[in-house]
Amino acid sequence: MKYNKAFKYRIYPSDSQVILIEKTFGCTRFIYNKMLNDKITYYEKNKKSLHITPASYKKEYVWLKEVDSLALTNTQLQLDKAYKAFFSKNNRFPKYKSKHNKKKSYTTNMVNGNIKIDYKSKSITLPKLGSIKCKYHRYIPNDYMVKSVTVSKSPTNKYYVSILTEYENDIPYRILDSNKSIGLDYSSSSLYVDSNGNSINMPHYYRLLEERLAKENRKLSHMKLHSNNWFRQQNKINKIHERIANQRKDYLHKLSTKLVNSYDYIALEDINLKNISQSLHLGKSTDDNGFGMFRDFLSYKAELNGTKIIKVDKFYPSSKQCHICNYKKVDLTLKDRSWTCPICNTTHNRDENAAINILKEGLRLYNNNCLSDNSIIYNTNNPWAKGDSSLILNSLEFLSEKRPLQTSNS
Repeated sequence: MKYNKAFKYRIYPSDSQVILIEKTFGCTRFIYNKMLNDKITYYEKNKKSLHITPASYKKEYVWLKEVDSLALTNTQLQLDKAYKAFFSKNNRFPKYKSKHNKKKSYTTNMVNGNIKIDYKSKSITLPKLGSIKCKYHRYIPNDYMVKSVTVSKSPTNKYYVSILTEYENDIPYRILDSNKSIGLDYSSSSLYVDSNGNSINMPHYYRLLEERLAKENRKLSHMKLHSNNWFRQQNKINKIHERIANQRKDYLHKLSTKLVNSYDYIALEDINLKNISQSLHLGKSTDDNGFGMFRDFLSYKAELNGTKIIKVDKFYPSSKQCHICNYKKVDLTLKDRSWTCPICNTTHNRDENAAINILKEGLRLYNNNCLSDNSIIYNTNNPWAKGDSSLILNSLEFLSEKRPLQTSNS
């Protein structure tokens, strides 16, 4: 099976190369906005869609020839993709790009060996730019085929290349063990609580540097807008934000790798983090946790490792349901961090009980999927593929008896 993997490196372009990179950023933005405007105008007049290419603009705007033509072509593809997403009702109507946007990038493709990677001279050769100094902190395997390169600029004025590769890989053969399973319940204060009663207590990197950010922003507010001092101060603030983002990403990468290597089944809720941050006044905590990024890391690492990720519906009453007797406490509120079941007299920790219920529901969903969905191919040596639900039933009975942090009033 073919997979894609990107390798990101920092580059150190010369002054002339920086000018050309910035020109390419500007040209791709111009083409995107011009094509979008022409499409809108043409549709308003003729009620038909307009099909155009960047080449049709080069006669009128000669300076477009100075930059990489593949970068302009990829901009057209990005606009077409935005239109398709809009018509399929997966996104909003495309917006114009602003030159004040802090995220700047363009993509070029590998054609006839126009992109060359040289580890000895620590450089990379790109169309129009030539050889650029590059810091290779890891090597790309020889059997990986380079497909494209994205040149980007960070808000702290650092330049990077992201090399997209394609490679052949088979999912590793594994006999999955349902006893090596875990359920994760989202927690704003500690990222998640698992079905074993463990709380991660992830460091809140934004909160740790919040006072420093406030101090630097106060300094910025007293400076003249777009002056030299204003730009220097803005760069200081961007560096703090970059450090926070790097710390968070590093922590989530290590944690997701540990979970994927330790468990065969990982069940979690398919919650809407945007709604949580807006409706429950938990914006800072939700964004600081990066739980959405954490789920993405888990998904792609689990696919490569052969681990199963099971998403439970967000409306499943994981917190309100007793995992011992399945009693539902309808009047449970967010303020209630623990509650006692009136049927079995078991006192539950809210988050731990939810994590156990998520795991039980995830295993049940996976078992039903194995038995009913013939479109999914499973390993015939795996008892799950043979329709043997004994592993699931045994694990569910085990979870029903499991009470690591509970106290019984009976």
